Amino acid sequence: MNALRPESDTSESRPGFSPRASAGAAGVAQAFKRALVSQCHPSMLFAVLLPFLIALVGAIVLLWLFWTPLTDWLRMEASQWDMVNRVDDWLVAVGLFSLKLYLVPVIAAGILLPVSGILGLAIAAVFVMPLVLRHVSEREYAGVARQGRFSTAVSVWNAVWVSLAFALGWVLTLPLWLVPPMAVVLSVFWWAFAFSRMMRVDAIVEHASPAERQNLLKRNNVGFWIIGLVCSLLNLLPPAWVVLPVFSALVYAHYGLDALRQLRQQRTIDV
Repeated sequence: MNALRPESDTSESRPGFSPRASAGAAGVAQAFKRALVSQCHPSMLFAVLLPFLIALVGAIVLLWLFWTPLTDWLRMEASQWDMVNRVDDWLVAVGLFSLKLYLVPVIAAGILLPVSGILGLAIAAVFVMPLVLRHVSEREYAGVARQGRFSTAVSVWNAVWVSLAFALGWVLTLPLWLVPPMAVVLSVFWWAFAFSRMMRVDAIVEHASPAERQNLLKRNNVGFWIIGLVCSLLNLLPPAWVVLPVFSALVYAHYGLDALRQLRQQRTIDV
């Protein structure tokens, strides 16, 4: 209703002004600010341990079970790569080192460690996110009613398909890492995909109805991706691996629940 809008608010008349873009950027920044505060709460500090320990145990198990067969297979495959063989022969001939000696372990680690990382993120999405939502909703979003349906099934299915897509995409694009800039670009892209696609659903699945969820995912897609990109850039710093699964859950929870609250308020005003 236009009558309810303040007459003094003339910002939308400015050339190039985008209310949704402005609100989205402000919402992302506010979500990170609120997440930092929430992360310092004792219950959230304790919650950090679960996905980190799961990822750590997963990494140990994966390396123990698959390191030898994977490296053996990679050595066999590397022996058939003409370019690698030529570079390796040249390096050995000039008295430097064998490329295969270092390339194979690096590739094996580049496959197994991200798998353990996505496992930790999936654990955070399915099991830690409900704790996060309970924590933030009771304190800051008590007025946002829970209207979600089949939230556990939706969360599990989303975690499964995102994890499989991430693992498959990561492995298929590994050859592109030989092009120097692509190693960082692909790492940032795939982790941004994982954070965005996994956490955004879990952040709103308990509170938003199916129709509201679809509306929010479409309307706030850019904001969800920006959060995923920032988290992906933080993921390049190894110390951040400890807190990032839970911290990203907090950011998405604040952003998603605030967007849902605004959606419902806007719908009430329109009616």
